[in-house]
Amino acid sequence: MLHERLQHLKKQKNATIIAHYYQRPEIQDVADFIGDSLQMAQFAASCDTEIIVVAGVLFMAETTKILNPTRKVLLPDMNAGCSLAESCTETDLLAFKKKNPDHIVVSYVNCSAAIKTLSDYVCTSSNAEKVIRSLPSDQPILFLPDRNLGHYLTQKTKRELTLWDGSCLVHETFSIDKLLELNSKYPKSKFIAHPESEPHILKIASYIGSTKGMLDFVLSDACETFIVATETGILHQMQQLAPHKTFIPAPVQDENSCSCAECPYMKLNTIEKLYDCLLNENPSIELPENTMQRALVPLKRMLENYN
Repeated sequence: MLHERLQHLKKQKNATIIAHYYQRPEIQDVADFIGDSLQMAQFAASCDTEIIVVAGVLFMAETTKILNPTRKVLLPDMNAGCSLAESCTETDLLAFKKKNPDHIVVSYVNCSAAIKTLSDYVCTSSNAEKVIRSLPSDQPILFLPDRNLGHYLTQKTKRELTLWDGSCLVHETFSIDKLLELNSKYPKSKFIAHPESEPHILKIASYIGSTKGMLDFVLSDACETFIVATETGILHQMQQLAPHKTFIPAPVQDENSCSCAECPYMKLNTIEKLYDCLLNENPSIELPENTMQRALVPLKRMLENYN
């Protein structure tokens, strides 16, 4: 079996596999560590194996490389990008900074290594509110690239933020009408949502939180049925950790697509690609030394102060 061959290959090559909650179930099942963006960054920072395979998307692999510049970092499919990361280019951010030199740049971790080099702070959905609250109240802030998370932070912190016009293609697909219908069908359920979702979706949520926050909530809450508005990969972990509970993926708007929210980038990774990339030690993440050094500054600031 490929699962057994992967376990043998990991030992042979002194490798660690870290996976995001949104990966395919079979990939989560062979990973040494599963987490959200913050957890993956924390784990990567303490990793001591020669090779780290990142079962996620490109910005996650770049982050791992920045935190482990001397280790080999692999990504099963280099086409596994991110709509948020792609919405903010280095050229556009440089232009904004030139016109607005007084703004501090707070970047959601879902951005490229190049954008991190131009950032004062990096955050995840787990600690974004802490980062914003820690900054002086009179300090102008550009928050990028997710306008929906930025709007949520504006509501939570009462801070006026300049928001980049980016969004997650997964979290903008949820249908409010279908959600209300589903909630009527399961009146005892609780609807939980990731803050990358649109404001009108968040308004009806019983709980709003990061991927890890959502997982913790369903494990601790007494409710038995949850409607979950985020990428469906998280349901695998929820069901494994709480097999007696029911988890229903939030419905999406497009009648021609899957009835639930799947990230096409996350799903590019397969267990076959995972095995091949570790066997061949390729594709490997390579970043300029200067880029890694500059991007490390806001990343370390986050890991040391906002865990």
